[in-house]
Amino acid sequence: MASLETPICEFGWKAVDFDLLGVDGQRYNLAKAKGENGLLIMFICNHCPYVKAIQDRMIRDVRELAPHGINAIAIMSNDPADYPEDSFDNMIQIAKQFDYPFPYVWDETQMIAKAYGAVCTPDFFGLNSKLELQYRGRLDASRKEAAPANVRRDLFEGMVQVAQTGRGPENQIPSIGCSIKWRT
Repeated sequence: MASLETPICEFGWKAVDFDLLGVDGQRYNLAKAKGENGLLIMFICNHCPYVKAIQDRMIRDVRELAPHGINAIAIMSNDPADYPEDSFDNMIQIAKQFDYPFPYVWDETQMIAKAYGAVCTPDFFGLNSKLELQYRGRLDASRKEAAPANVRRDLFEGMVQVAQTGRGPENQIPSIGCSIKWRT
């Protein structure tokens, strides 16, 4: 299982639209997912230890960003043929188990992960109200295990700044996680 780091944030990059099926049976695109002040797109999956380590914090941060006008959506792009834990049925189970406060959608063709240049799970894309990239960093100092509870909340603080100013922080620490499981 290869661990990868996300690239440096390409400020101003325009988000690519999508039309993906959610575990709730609805289809989602940028317009439907976006909040008044922006959108947090999270490439995650069900089996990755890096995602599992931050699951509760990710949910907490999404809930706390909502009053700032930042919505979130999670995209699962892994190939479930080799990773059955990442199947659509298991996505439904995980979303229910953790009571996800955001749409959880399947990028079955992997075209959206490729269009975004997603490299790992978790990979966070923080967009402003114009759907321009302003944050591409980590959630916090957690890795395969959760960091201490009092660590800096990099993603939350960065996205609050985006909500308030339309710009993300100049200095961002890359996210690290398991590689996207590409179809061969």
